[in-house]
Amino acid sequence: SLYLDCVSPRLQCLSPTTIMMARATSQCLLSLIYFTLLLSSSLLSATHEEENDNPITRFQRYLQINTAHPNPDYSSAISYLISQADSIGGILHKTLEFSPGKPLLLLTWPGSHSSLPSILLNSHLDSVPAESSKWTHPPFSAIRTSDGNIFARGAQDDKCIAMQYLEAIRNLRSNGFVPVRSIHISLVPDEEVGGFGGAAKFVESEEFQALNVGFALDEGQASVGDEFRVFYADRIPWNLKIKAKGQPGHGSKLYDNSAMENLMKSVEVVSKYRESQFDVVKAGKALNSEVVSVNPVYLKAGVPTQDGFAMNVQPSEAEAGFDLRLTPTTDPEEMKRRIAAEWAPSVRNVSFEITEKGPIRDYLGRPLLTATNDSNPWWLVFKQAITSVGEKLSTPEILPSTTDARYLRQKGIPVLGFSPMRNTPILLHDHNEHLRDTVYMKGIQVYESLISSLSSFTEASH
Repeated sequence: SLYLDCVSPRLQCLSPTTIMMARATSQCLLSLIYFTLLLSSSLLSATHEEENDNPITRFQRYLQINTAHPNPDYSSAISYLISQADSIGGILHKTLEFSPGKPLLLLTWPGSHSSLPSILLNSHLDSVPAESSKWTHPPFSAIRTSDGNIFARGAQDDKCIAMQYLEAIRNLRSNGFVPVRSIHISLVPDEEVGGFGGAAKFVESEEFQALNVGFALDEGQASVGDEFRVFYADRIPWNLKIKAKGQPGHGSKLYDNSAMENLMKSVEVVSKYRESQFDVVKAGKALNSEVVSVNPVYLKAGVPTQDGFAMNVQPSEAEAGFDLRLTPTTDPEEMKRRIAAEWAPSVRNVSFEITEKGPIRDYLGRPLLTATNDSNPWWLVFKQAITSVGEKLSTPEILPSTTDARYLRQKGIPVLGFSPMRNTPILLHDHNEHLRDTVYMKGIQVYESLISSLSSFTEASH
């Protein structure tokens, strides 16, 4: 229109009707151009959004939620996971809270035969703290470097498997797969501090009983080699405190059975036992997880002063703490007798205190073990699912540390610890924890095979 108003006088000879038609035509053309540009912009925006919404970016967004102790942001993590479940469709969700401030998220993909025992996939929401100054990248930035490594606290332990569960289900649903058995995903709190307010109470609840769980998967560890690791048991943690007493007095005097002397004798005996266990590992006769480990944690003694300790005062009490990890087959009563008779005998004016961090036997009094042989049909299905995607398993192991799987095994439920990470350094609880993008993506494929196989298996009873 502006053009028509400004053109040469020769156009002034046109009739008013012709000019009006030309103006109308130009306005239509401008509107068409505007809407074309608007549509192109929308398409570009949608394409950009789609490119930034993929398995890797979704994983990164979950890693960016700070769920580290002492103040894990459970609320944001659960909201995010629910949004992911909703985007998949067909996934039911329920938030439970058995301990104040410790919510648990339960996701369910109903099976076509929901009366059959279900499959439970477990992962924990919380993470251990991270010393930011010791990291190359901020621990909750989820930076993806040029070589494909994603740096974040929880990348291996164990936010990866929670998102891999969901991505695998996303792919299976998009391909029209319908599970026979119902599949549940439990996202539990406080695993890193013992699981006492989360998984431990969950397995005792009516909500858990209603799930009718027949088989479960929980976290494992990375493998530095070409084969996936799988774990059929956890070690059992004990906290041991040994306390010694003795006569106090002037530091210049020699004392028989002073508090420090008595404690040092206990430390020496404990150290010898530790060495005997460690020698078996060093000789290649057992893995670290197959022996009882004992590690000193702290030593507390002395009379404090403003700038240290009073060096000329003999303390009347001394204390040491130890982290014990028992194997599933260790006799706990025999271990207690050893501690009482050798490590902390009362005749030496020494006492001890044991804090058992979780169950030792299942409800029938059996060791907390899951069979990895032909007697366990779930094991055979698990192995076949791994083989079908061209992967291999290493010899089944006892996990050196402890997971929430122990609470499930206490109920007699077969559980395998498994995290599909191979050719990957073991960095759980370490500085610069990271996971390579290709390893993460392969894990999704592995879980697709596992979930489809386990949920379609109909021969095993509870």
